[in-house]
This record gives sequence, C-alpha cells and structure tokens, in this order.
Amino acid sequence: MFFIIYLAVCVEKCSFAMALCVRKCWFSPKTCVEKCKHLTISCVEKCKAMKRKIYKELVDWKNREQHKPLILNGVRQCGKTYILKEFGRNEFDNLAYISCDRNESLHAIYAGDFDTARIIRGLSALTGVDIIPGKTLIFLDEVQAFPQAMEALKYFCEDAPEYHIVVAGSLLGVALHAGISFPVGKVQSMRLFPMDFEEFLMAMGEDQLLCLMHNKDYGVMNALHEKLKDYLRQYYYVGGMPEVVKTYVDNRLPNQVRTIQNEILSNYASDFSKHAPAQEVPRIDMVWQSILGQLSKENKKFVYGVLKKGGRAKEFELAIQWLMDAGLVYKTTRVTKPELPLKFYEDLSAFKLFLCDCGLMGAMADTTAKDVLLGDNVFTEYKGAFTEQYVLQQLLALGISHIYYYSSGTSRMEMDFLVQRDGALLPIEVKGGTSIKSTSLHNYLMEHREISAIRYSMLPYRQQENITNMPLYSVFLQ
Repeated sequence: MFFIIYLAVCVEKCSFAMALCVRKCWFSPKTCVEKCKHLTISCVEKCKAMKRKIYKELVDWKNREQHKPLILNGVRQCGKTYILKEFGRNEFDNLAYISCDRNESLHAIYAGDFDTARIIRGLSALTGVDIIPGKTLIFLDEVQAFPQAMEALKYFCEDAPEYHIVVAGSLLGVALHAGISFPVGKVQSMRLFPMDFEEFLMAMGEDQLLCLMHNKDYGVMNALHEKLKDYLRQYYYVGGMPEVVKTYVDNRLPNQVRTIQNEILSNYASDFSKHAPAQEVPRIDMVWQSILGQLSKENKKFVYGVLKKGGRAKEFELAIQWLMDAGLVYKTTRVTKPELPLKFYEDLSAFKLFLCDCGLMGAMADTTAKDVLLGDNVFTEYKGAFTEQYVLQQLLALGISHIYYYSSGTSRMEMDFLVQRDGALLPIEVKGGTSIKSTSLHNYLMEHREISAIRYSMLPYRQQENITNMPLYSVFLQ
C-alpha cells in the first residue's frame, strides 16, 4: 500500500512527464510510469521539480549525432543554472559543473593553447568527475567572467565534438556585445525566458487542465473560463521568475512573492553599477525607471523627451542596448506598412520597450495583491500595459523573435503586434477587457480578406469572419 501511494503522487505531480497527461516517465523514456525503475521515494522528490519546456530542446540537442557546444542565454535569475543542472543529472551519468566566477583555477587550465584534451583533464581534476564522451555533461556557468572558456568552444566543436559541453551566464549577452570572442558557426544557441503561463499552470499542478487546453476543446475551455481567468490574475501578480513561482506554489503568500520580486529588482539595479560602463549607468537607470510610465501612455511609444527635456536618441541608445543585451527589456519596432516582409518596413526610430516579466512589472509599479488578484481591473488598468506585457512574454516564449507593431502617421490605425508566421502576415490585437471594438483592424481586414488576425481578450473563444477571438489565457496554444 505504501508503494501505491507514492505511485499516485508521482503520476499526478511529475513535472518531467513526456506528455502533459502524465502517462510516460521522462526518467525512463518509452517506459510506463508503473514500470519505471526510478519509481522510488527519490523519484517522487525529483518529480516535484519545476518543469521547463526548454528541457525537451536540451534532450534533442543531447541526442543529436552532430551536436555543437551549446550556449544558453537568458535574463538573470530566469532558471538557467537550475534547468541545466537538472538536465545534467537526469540525462547523463555525470555532471561536471564549474562556476567561472572568480575561479582562479581556470586560468591554469586554459593557459597557452586550446588543447581540448588538456582542458578536459584539467576540468576533470577540478570537479573530481570523470569526463566521458556521451556520458558526462560539462557545464560552465557564469562564463562571461572567463572569456577564454567561450573562445575554447570553437576548438571543442572542431577537435572534440564527442563531448557535450554547455555554457551559460547571467550577463552573457552584455559580455558578447562588449567584445568577448564569439565562435560563429561553431556553437548552438538557445534562450530561456521567464516561465510562461503554461509553465506556471504546470507548476500549479494543473496537468489535466492543460490536457484539455491542448486538445483545443473550446466548449470545455469556455466552461472553465472563470477558473482560467483566476489563474491568469495570479500569473499577472507572480510572473514567471522561477524562484518567485516556487515560493507562491509552496505557500501562496503574496507578500513573500513581492519580497522576492523586489530582491530580484534590487539585484538588477546592482548589475547596472557593477557591469555597465560607468558613464552609462545614470542613463541606464533613467531608461529603466521610465518604462512603466512609457507603457502607461495611450500609444506606448518610447519617447526620449520623457527621460529629460530635449532628450535625444544618441544620448540613450547605448543605455537601451545594454538593457536589451542583459535581457531586461524587449523592444518591438514600428513598421511603416503592415505588409511583408515586415523587416523591410521597419522604422528604427519608433519603438516600444517592455520589461522581461509581468510580475516584476507589478512589483516596480507597487501594485497590491488586492489590485491584481481581485476583480478584473488589472487587465485594463494603465491603458492595458500589463496585458500587452503579458502577451508579448508569451509570444517570445513561443520562439517568435521578431515582433513588430503598426501605427499610421495620424495614429488613426494601430495594430498592437505584427508577426510573420508560416510566410503569412499575422496581426495581433490585445484587449484587456470584454469590449473588443476596433474600427482600424476591422477596416484593414475588410480591405485584405486574405489575411487572418487574432484578437486576445477576456472573451471566450469565437470565430468572427477572419478574426479569431482567443481568451488571453490561451496565447501559449498558438
């Protein structure tokens, strides 16, 4: 009986299940959970770990015969170290983990030429782990602190492709932009974002609910509309930073959530002074502090004059680029025409800046749990800034990297987001409430009947000519 109880827990809570319906165990692919050799108390503890969708991409990389060294990018504290350690422990016999931050031993290992056999011996001695091709994951963390490790990836690709080596770092994007040698063509890159709404629901143990959503049974989904809307409110408040999500899942205490979010924001502010060029720090802080106000405007376009009277692009473009390289902000650029190819119509002088996480946005705005978790005001307040922020996060997590917006010169016609999907133009409209009147989009689609659009709002699913109305909680299904 004791064994059966743990079996039930593992089946219901396993975050490493190969399918959302939790019928297969990730620890033993193609093996039913009931027969998994790992089905012990320790397996149950592992199954309570936080699941990230990038895990499957990591497994695919491992199994690829012609794999290259891997670089995992992502904003600070989005879970890079955690997921790579989980991946190494679960998918390999051994994990050789090395933090490059203030690690003097690495200088001796990488001194001289990039002899991969000598480097492997040194890393094995440093970690006390036998590094065996195909059986050991070499994980170099905080690699921006030791550029030689990044440069050596070229030689691992050319001279030792049998090894699995991955690097990550909190400010890797900044370091690369600052001039660290990047082994072009010799590495594979992935990017980890804060947890999206689907991953949040996984963490909340809603695997069956996700099964229903992925089946796209909109009748059932509409019946669960209020439940999903309540989860969406919680996600707006908590956001997707893994430490914050875990704290909320464990105890459901909103004040603790805000405390951790404010600590993360404080760490980001410290990074400005520690890692940015000294002359840029004041401007980086000015841009960072202005984003909430910029997004609460009607058109949300970034205006330099908000930072200081007479502010110009040349004064702040380096500050904005630093924040983008750090993964702290995302930029969507205006296009002058809603036509393909969007890149051709890009207007680099007009753009919007969004934050990396809606939960951190709420902490910066000092919104209370009552404001967010009760009622529907959070979806429409601040000119819908929270909702546009949320939708952008979900689109990025889907792997859509080039996201634009459109506004005419007179601002009489606007499209919140524009993307290219499967060679076609996809306008995306975002509405925080249930009022979905949009003359500009309607008129555009009347003139371009070959184009279909998506509208995200608080209304349930419905098809309306060439506009598909999708509830906000379903963005990850696209």
